[in-house]
Amino acid sequence: MNQSIRVTLRPWALAAGLLFSIFSGVSSAQQPTQGQPAALPPVESANIMDVGRAPNATIEAERRAQANQPGNNAPIWRTVNSDAVNYVSIPDKQAGVLIQKSGQEWRLIRDGVITVYGAWLLALAICGVLAMFLVRGTIKLHEPMTGRKIQRFTSVERLTHWVMAFSFVGLAITGLLILYGKYFVLPVLGASIFGTLLLISKNIHNFTGPLFTISIVVFFFLFVKRNLPERGDMQWAMSFGGMLSGKHVPAGFFNFGEKFWFWFGMVILGTLVSASGWVLDMIVPIPGIEYWRGTMQIANIVHGVGALIMTALALGHIYIGTIGMQGSIDGMKTGYVDETWAKEHHEIWYNKVK
Repeated sequence: MNQSIRVTLRPWALAAGLLFSIFSGVSSAQQPTQGQPAALPPVESANIMDVGRAPNATIEAERRAQANQPGNNAPIWRTVNSDAVNYVSIPDKQAGVLIQKSGQEWRLIRDGVITVYGAWLLALAICGVLAMFLVRGTIKLHEPMTGRKIQRFTSVERLTHWVMAFSFVGLAITGLLILYGKYFVLPVLGASIFGTLLLISKNIHNFTGPLFTISIVVFFFLFVKRNLPERGDMQWAMSFGGMLSGKHVPAGFFNFGEKFWFWFGMVILGTLVSASGWVLDMIVPIPGIEYWRGTMQIANIVHGVGALIMTALALGHIYIGTIGMQGSIDGMKTGYVDETWAKEHHEIWYNKVK
């Protein structure tokens, strides 16, 4: 019985002795003897293999182990989500970018800025034309027509104008269908018919674009001299051609409104839309331009903004040149205008001709 008690208590005695030795060692370390330096606190280590290492080395090892731990794909996805071009052995070097983050920004600009504000711009332009027609109607001549005609445009000038006009209308319709068709046409026609319609519209748009560019270049050289600033332009601009005041304002071959459309609408916007369209079509390689996704996205933004502004301005130009003003379309239809129309709207040019 006594022997069994001694055997049973022996492990407890060993444990008690071990705890006593540990606490006595800690207390002796915390209370150094006289003449001896105080002992430094022990450095905590990540595991038993870190005993004897410096603290900074241990921390760096822990960070490196955490970054390279099995299953941690964060470094890989950081590289994938960057726009940096990695090495590829195939000819298409842009394939080195697996995920292009700037493409998300382009989508937000196209679908969140261009489509929204472009739709408001077109709506305001349409409402402005309708309001002008309801308030003023067709602007009539103050005097009856004489029947005597004056040549205003040659056959080449009219042909160039109509080629530019019809190609622009075709581009505007197909472009608006490409931009807004999924919101209005797709729910009506369905995915299959809409996809076919969109494919046809894209090809019409791509092949009509170069024709529009050529007509702009020819039209520029035909009419640039007659669109230079001259006396009476500022007076016409300040009174808006007399449309608001009802007073007659003399003008040359082209008035200030027509010159504004020529320089801003046709030359500036037409050039931007045509140049960006050629980049999107990739018809002719342009020196210094690499047809990467980023380049195409920038060209698409420039093309969309310029085309929407040009379309809004063209609505006013088409209205004035057709039903908005009596006799305005005769010059482009036959090349001749009545003397009464020429005297009332372009008196300076009429006096030179007479």
